[in-house]
Amino acid sequence: MYRIPKKEPEFEKFDIVFGGKLNRENRWVVLADLIPWDEVEKRYSQLFVANNGRPALSVRVALGALLIKEKKNVSDEELVEDIRESPYLQYFLGYEGYKDELPFDPSMMVHFRKRLSGTILKEINALIIETHKQETEQQDDNHDVGDPPASLESEAKNKGTLIVDATCAPEDMRFPNDVSLLDEARRKTEKIIDVLHRQAPAGYAKPRTYRKRARKEFLTFIRNRKPRETTIRNAIRKQLQYVERNLRIISDYREHAGCDILTRKQYRDLVVISELARQQRELYRRKSHSLAGRIVSIAKPHVRPIARGKARGMYEFGAKLSVSLVDGLAEVHRLSWESYNESQDLQGQIETYRLRYGRYPEVVCADKIYRTRENLRYCQEKGIRLSGPKLGRPFQEREKNRERLRQQRRTEREDERTRIAVEGKFGEGKRRYSLDRIGTKLSETSESAIQLVFLVMNLMVVYRKKAKAFFVALMETLFELVRKSFTTQILQPMAA
Repeated sequence: MYRIPKKEPEFEKFDIVFGGKLNRENRWVVLADLIPWDEVEKRYSQLFVANNGRPALSVRVALGALLIKEKKNVSDEELVEDIRESPYLQYFLGYEGYKDELPFDPSMMVHFRKRLSGTILKEINALIIETHKQETEQQDDNHDVGDPPASLESEAKNKGTLIVDATCAPEDMRFPNDVSLLDEARRKTEKIIDVLHRQAPAGYAKPRTYRKRARKEFLTFIRNRKPRETTIRNAIRKQLQYVERNLRIISDYREHAGCDILTRKQYRDLVVISELARQQRELYRRKSHSLAGRIVSIAKPHVRPIARGKARGMYEFGAKLSVSLVDGLAEVHRLSWESYNESQDLQGQIETYRLRYGRYPEVVCADKIYRTRENLRYCQEKGIRLSGPKLGRPFQEREKNRERLRQQRRTEREDERTRIAVEGKFGEGKRRYSLDRIGTKLSETSESAIQLVFLVMNLMVVYRKKAKAFFVALMETLFELVRKSFTTQILQPMAA
């Protein structure tokens, strides 16, 4: 059951039992004003269908706790302690006054991540971008009060710059190795056999699993720093045979005693290991390393290898993201656990820009992979300049076209400098926040964690712009006071 709060906490009436008052310029107070809590409340309340049971915590507590955790980069246990100690964090969560008690149990963070899914966080991020766009347009209209109204032709003209790129959000997992995966699968199936044997009929002999021999063979293999290809294949074959033998033993136990005693996690691991053994047998038979839907982690079977071609490794293991950047605000256009070609998303990102800003962008700064013939034809039809060199053989530099080529290279350098902003946004997410190591276990919670990183980064961008605008307004006011004082004290006596 969910109850919508009757009123929002008032800043002036926030009660601090030990005296004093909150600072209006504090970052958490400012960030609380940037989030459209009412719109988020409407979407969050629709997740609760039943009208009975214990009331759930408000969306301000759920979303606020996730934002604080991502911003401060702390554990769930440390988060609840920080909230209890800070009145500013409690105001950010919607409290009416300071309370020296734990706001909730740390385990509730898992439920917050499941309820506030990646789709909901993406909608909240779009709301923040839309609100910021409206405020920017309103400020521009206030500055242009004396200007003549723009013509309809200028309104329909393309305007703005759209930056697009793709990246991978790696999961916090061990680098996948076929022999290590099979060894882990073997050890898990051995534990399942031990559990099933406890409810086996009396007199049922426990089959041999050769676990000591298998463990010894695995340890011998991993001590070899540079094994040959034949050594690797032999190790895979032996561990795969042990796993397949254990799966046959478990199948016999299921016929005699069933699998009701297994936990939900053990049954899930059993399903994943069965598919892993099938894939490894096929790869071993084909003498290949590539397979569609290949499992690289038993704990996270949804993770797939993403080819990136970076210096530290050819592959990353996580979700692939297509991101668009406009005016410093980033938005995830597509999130997929399977590998795909990001050039397919360009037209959708441009259409999303048009729906939000009412016109097509003037320039799209993108990597070379986006410059396909279909995308170039689409951009030409819409009057959009797609950054990068033209397709085909480059022009031969001669006297008549030398100035044209110089201007073209100058434009390409400017577009590349503009495009670097999205790389900096990825670097911020992976160095300052948790985009480089997603620690959640489930696919839905991982998607929520990824969307949360971009939501926090956008909030900080809007916060910095607000702070900069306040500082500029303050300096203009001070300069105006100094000018008036100078006029009053110096110029008027001289005129007299």
